[in-house]
Amino acid sequence: MKHVSLDGLDVSRLGLGTMGMSAYYTGAGVDDAESIRTIRRALDLGITLIDTAEIYGPYTNEELVGRAIAGRRDQVVLATKFGFISHRHGGVQEFDSTPENIRTAVDGSLNRLGTDHIDLYYQHRVDPDTPIEDTVGALSELIDEGKIRSIGLSEAGPETIRRAHRTHPITALETEYSLWTRDPEAQLVPLVRQLGIGFVAYSPLGRGFLTGQLRSLDQLDPNDFRAQNPRFANGHLEQNLRIVREVEEIASEAGATPAQVALAWLLAQGNDIVPIPGTKRVSRLEENAGADDLVLNGQQLARLSAIPPPTGDRYADMTPINR
Repeated sequence: MKHVSLDGLDVSRLGLGTMGMSAYYTGAGVDDAESIRTIRRALDLGITLIDTAEIYGPYTNEELVGRAIAGRRDQVVLATKFGFISHRHGGVQEFDSTPENIRTAVDGSLNRLGTDHIDLYYQHRVDPDTPIEDTVGALSELIDEGKIRSIGLSEAGPETIRRAHRTHPITALETEYSLWTRDPEAQLVPLVRQLGIGFVAYSPLGRGFLTGQLRSLDQLDPNDFRAQNPRFANGHLEQNLRIVREVEEIASEAGATPAQVALAWLLAQGNDIVPIPGTKRVSRLEENAGADDLVLNGQQLARLSAIPPPTGDRYADMTPINR
């Protein structure tokens, strides 16, 4: 697996998102043994960036990742997130990025992950009630104490990123980016490149949609996050299948799978962009890893880049995004 740099943080070109192993998606939490095998197989393949968060479960995904990396911590660039849970208010799910809450959150994550440090610690969403300078200031103190190695932001807007970076260097911005979420190209990608911040792309397979395996809401459990997501619900899934058909045509030409094509397109957008496709199966992990060796030609990349945007917002509530 090739490696790239996120503002000096050496990571594999592809990472692994672990959210779906424990939360939000159909089949989450039903086979922890296979999920652990998947994480360990990722390390065998040279994938180093493993991404989790305290809200996934909540807490159970960090515990799962901790079990999976036990004895192999030196092979992992470990990323987790805080800010969706207020420990000051009894663990309720609400935005809280106050310095007090951060200190409780990081100690909990360290304990569940079974480690003495976190390599990349993200604010999961911007807290509108806490100045970003206060949040990043508290995180910089954790760096000084050795509890975290670097700071990340997730789904932050341009002005917040600038203010945060002036307070302490930000290593990475984690934001949704894929063939069906091109929004970051307008402002965020140019900005982080200007500032020297790396870009971590979550949901690079469009929440599984770009794999071509999801054709109907009947395939999802009723409590699956996607069942109520605007791009899947209200008849939009059927309209958006046009995107999958174009990806499938190019996959056939390239002798690859749709997932590999979607990831290869994203990798071609720059060596400062690191996709973190999520899966809970070894077979899918190995398929995704194949994108590291797939090189699409100029015509194929142009056809993919010309795909019109999907129908529907990427979240039912977009207010916490890009602020």
